[in-house]
Amino acid sequence: MNYTIEVIANIIQANYDKVDSKHIRYILTDSRTVYYPSESLFFALETSTNDGHKYIEELVQKGVQYFVVHKENPSWKHLHATFLVVKNTLDALQQLAAFHRVVYNIPIVGITGSNGKTIVKEWLHQLLQSDYHLTRSPKSYNSQVGVPLSICLLDETTEIGIFEAGISQPHEMQKLQHIIQPNIGIFTTLGQAHQENFSSMEEKLREKLYLFSSSKVLICKYNHAIEEILRPINPTISYVSWSFSIDDNPTILIQSVIKKQTESSIRFCYQQQEFSYTIPFVDDASIENSIHCLAFCLWLSVPIYTIIDRMKRLEPIAMRLEKKQGTNNCLLINDSYNSDINSLHIALDLVDYSAENTYDKRTVILSDIIQSGEEEHILYSKVAKAIQQKNISRFIGIGKHISQYAHLFEGKTYFYHTTKEFLFSNIIDSFHNEAILVKGARSFEFEKIINKLELKMHETVLEVNLNALVNNFNYLRSYLLPTTKTMCMIKANAYGCGAIEVAKTLQYHRCDYFGVAVADEGVELRKAGIHTPIIVMNPEPSSFDLLCEYRLEPEIYSFKLLKAFAEHLNKYGIINYPIHIKIDTGMKRLGFEPTDMNTLIHFIKAQTSCQVQSIFTHLVGADDAIFDDFTQQQLKLFTQCCDVLQSHCNHPIIRHALNSAGVERFPNFQFDMVRLGIGLYGIATSNQHAIQPLVTLKTIVLQVKNVAAHETVGYSRKGSLHRNSRIATIPIGYADGLKRNLGNGNGYVLIDGKKAPFVGNICMDISMVDITDIPHVEEGDTVVVIGNQIHINEIAEKAGTIPYEILTGISQRVKRIYFQE
Repeated sequence: MNYTIEVIANIIQANYDKVDSKHIRYILTDSRTVYYPSESLFFALETSTNDGHKYIEELVQKGVQYFVVHKENPSWKHLHATFLVVKNTLDALQQLAAFHRVVYNIPIVGITGSNGKTIVKEWLHQLLQSDYHLTRSPKSYNSQVGVPLSICLLDETTEIGIFEAGISQPHEMQKLQHIIQPNIGIFTTLGQAHQENFSSMEEKLREKLYLFSSSKVLICKYNHAIEEILRPINPTISYVSWSFSIDDNPTILIQSVIKKQTESSIRFCYQQQEFSYTIPFVDDASIENSIHCLAFCLWLSVPIYTIIDRMKRLEPIAMRLEKKQGTNNCLLINDSYNSDINSLHIALDLVDYSAENTYDKRTVILSDIIQSGEEEHILYSKVAKAIQQKNISRFIGIGKHISQYAHLFEGKTYFYHTTKEFLFSNIIDSFHNEAILVKGARSFEFEKIINKLELKMHETVLEVNLNALVNNFNYLRSYLLPTTKTMCMIKANAYGCGAIEVAKTLQYHRCDYFGVAVADEGVELRKAGIHTPIIVMNPEPSSFDLLCEYRLEPEIYSFKLLKAFAEHLNKYGIINYPIHIKIDTGMKRLGFEPTDMNTLIHFIKAQTSCQVQSIFTHLVGADDAIFDDFTQQQLKLFTQCCDVLQSHCNHPIIRHALNSAGVERFPNFQFDMVRLGIGLYGIATSNQHAIQPLVTLKTIVLQVKNVAAHETVGYSRKGSLHRNSRIATIPIGYADGLKRNLGNGNGYVLIDGKKAPFVGNICMDISMVDITDIPHVEEGDTVVVIGNQIHINEIAEKAGTIPYEILTGISQRVKRIYFQE
């Protein structure tokens, strides 16, 4: 994009006091991702959970001078900045993108469907990048914000644009269609995703197909319903269809699919000739995705044998960045299958907040950026500038092209022509206490670097999806008023998920408070660079020094604790230290009784060492309708206590009572803050469709044995067999957090998506499962213990416990791996 600020003001019909002739090349919607401040225009978007207008002064300090707003603030008048005032900033962003789209008279591909959009887009890039300069949606930018940001990436070098469009509600596609205006459409699949927001599958299909209301051609699997829906709104559209049935009269007839162990061969008929191609995948989704790519390439007149040759080299798409522990106290951020300037910015932002105050140094290992379409000098100048702005301690470039531009990079830099050359260098052993981003094109085989640098641990791993964490956080925030604060519970190592990574992610997404159980947990967060206020729920007198040293705020639940803490503060001359008053309205666990309020107020007013920051209570049964009357009594009693305390204090006191379940069921009682716990971690009490599972516990098959009927398996001969069986041994036991009462057939794991029940007793470090009914299981195969198809709720029920215990019981010796898109 390259427009003057005056032209943009006219496009979006903005009001302004004055504008200059400055050229804008970059659009910002996130105040945390600023790379080219002097050439950027910030759209202050307002959502249900945040408001971009709050960050304008911060952005001015970073060098941003141009803003699109729909609110005005008198305090901005002293800022050296230009404001374009519109009715709605999101509408203005979409209006600008729609204008920019019309400038380009080139093939623009719009992809929609319930699944497969990103895979098809990225595979088309792999298949066509040698012949065309493509501009495509970064990652999965397919939303009301992501689509206009993607369209704004179109420039004079683009020969084909490929953009995703995703919807979750009726009437969303109309805006996306107006922005993308695809002349070629690809429809992937229709599935159950977001079905709760549509009255029927037909309504959802109709909404998705609106993307193609002005397209010239649509590529899809043959479906009569698609033609019926599109005929009235786009009667001239033509179809490149594929089908397994000749009766459908498809453009491409799929004659057979032959699956082998690691590849699939697809035989097809096109223009009365038979061909076949092979892809290195065996799952049905990949086969369908490849056929959509085949159809588009044929429509584009790519030579058919060129397509066939490239299909066999299709590579899996890394949909997410991976964070794992490295050797010598390093953090590895693995993005080793992506290489483009837009995804580099995303990865650098992740390094920035992951490393903050935790790692001494930040290192980037980057390969050549292949086939970007830009002149290399301009491309690597951008890379060097991005590296410099993120304060990278050490930069390592690998590849002949990036090495030619070594002079553009400042600071501590190293360049190698090949990955092998780097691996044999002395520098590979020099990494200590640093965050390392490994990012490159797949042809550079950077997985060898990851393998060299990662800490080798237990084969059993807990995968934590940080995108799901953010989704759950935003879902729960959607119930809240804009002024309501959030307190996220990070106690018990973030419910077993890893306190530091969870806290850094939530801090990045502007959580207001963290809650921990004991002071040591808070100290760990502070040492990791967490600056968000932290409440210690169970403070002990022996930890008072730590509380003050690390700015941790205690829950105060008794007069004895209050007096002891006040005396400690007085001893060091500390005044107005924030404390949080716990009121017991019915839990009968910890807290002041409501009848204690007058005495409590008298004590607080008589001293200056501590100051009440918040008052709160715990609800006994917010997740269960059977206790609703009692919950209402608790909330009424709590409100009375709050009113009494506030009437005697000159400063506003934060009030909070609701937990995750309460947020969903009692949103009218959100007070000033809510406490989010188990809902963040993927356990819902009501709307399980909105809350996403956070963790996947995986292990591998160590050994497979054939065991005859009437033999036994495991200790005490508990695993009696009544048939000839195949038994797999897996390296997970009760020392890893696997509950013993899941043994002897009470629980199961999943191998290749099929149930394998536990046989015999669960041992300390290993367990045995029956794989007799699962063919082709081999040593090294993946075993899922907890995941999307085997939910924690089900495991907890079989184990006779609650999901909290399952999550928090996963041992620290189980390696945590973090994923993020």
